[in-house]
Amino acid sequence: MAQGTGHGDNGSGDRSPEEAALSERLGSLNQRLSEIRDRRIKTEQPAGDGGDGAARASAMALGFRLSSELIAGVVVGAGIGWGFDRLLSTSPFGFIAFTLLGFVAGVVNVVRSAGAGQNRRGGS
Repeated sequence: MAQGTGHGDNGSGDRSPEEAALSERLGSLNQRLSEIRDRRIKTEQPAGDGGDGAARASAMALGFRLSSELIAGVVVGAGIGWGFDRLLSTSPFGFIAFTLLGFVAGVVNVVRSAGAGQNRRGGS
């Protein structure tokens, strides 16, 4: 801009080296930033595409496994309770008690599988 204004040589001569130095610094900064972006893209892109989908699938698999363990505990407890009620003619009490026990067993299995209880056991 200063060169196009038509001012004297002193005014444009003072600004030209400063503008050139600024332009050179901006160019080197742009080059370093593009190198950093390229390195980041190279390191994150293969792991990001394959890793993100694999991580999502792994998380879904873990979620399904944990939910199935909880549901299985409740169903098995309810089945055992229903069986005791049929054998002993204690209609709702065995079913209720063993369903609750199955729920507790399912929660314990979920906690074990998730690894939350592992820190507590490791410290003892």
